[in-house]
Amino acid sequence: MTDRNKDGTDEQPRRRGQGELEAQVLSTLCRAPGPVTAAWVQERLGGHLAYTTVMTILTRLRAKGAVERRREGRSFQWTPTADEAGLAALRMRKVLDGEADREAVLTSFLTALTPGDEQLLRELLTQAADEPEA
Repeated sequence: MTDRNKDGTDEQPRRRGQGELEAQVLSTLCRAPGPVTAAWVQERLGGHLAYTTVMTILTRLRAKGAVERRREGRSFQWTPTADEAGLAALRMRKVLDGEADREAVLTSFLTALTPGDEQLLRELLTQAADEPEA
């Protein structure tokens, strides 16, 4: 399906960025009043996604540890275990775990940070070091 631009030319529908749909589903789930069904999530996303697409995304999020499900009758009730920031952190951890030279990956990551992000990371590491072990 194509849309028309204001000048009458055809425009392809915008492709979502990698992880964008997962983030939308997780964000919707985080706003839920409690455990909800995939149909509830689909409805809150505007109904433009197929039910099977929502189920696929929820299943992927479950495999990443970002959501849990519990059988309720003939369907599942879904609850978030991570927010959008947690999902991004899970993705970052998966990338790091997939690399043989962790030190090189972390070094490259650190050198690419803006000065503000580097300072924030230093502060967070200091805070984490100061917290008592659980």
